[in-house]
Amino acid sequence: MNIFVDENIPSMTVKELIKLGHNIVDIRGSDKRGMIDDDIWKFCHEEKRLLITTDKGFAQKRHKNHYGILIVRLKQPNKLRIHQKVMQAINRFKEKEWTGLTVVMQDLFHTINRAKK
Repeated sequence: MNIFVDENIPSMTVKELIKLGHNIVDIRGSDKRGMIDDDIWKFCHEEKRLLITTDKGFAQKRHKNHYGILIVRLKQPNKLRIHQKVMQAINRFKEKEWTGLTVVMQDLFHTINRAKK
């Protein structure tokens, strides 16, 4: 699966996703570092990539056409907990299910929205 990993996602998650065979764009340490949200959104759409982030602002895009949005929102986030939530969501949905799907992983419950086609 083609995935864009925002800078706020742990590197252990990136490594695990690569290990699972996913095509990952991780902007940490690259010239794209610090991209603004609009540029991230445009890039993900052009490249047909699932967006993984902790930035709740992307939830506003849930009704637009997209290739998947995974947002991790925890009250006391740390690298391990973010990693676990990302992997839980990635393992729950098949690649073809992500198009138009917005998943918000929280401490005790998860929100799932499907964009209208």
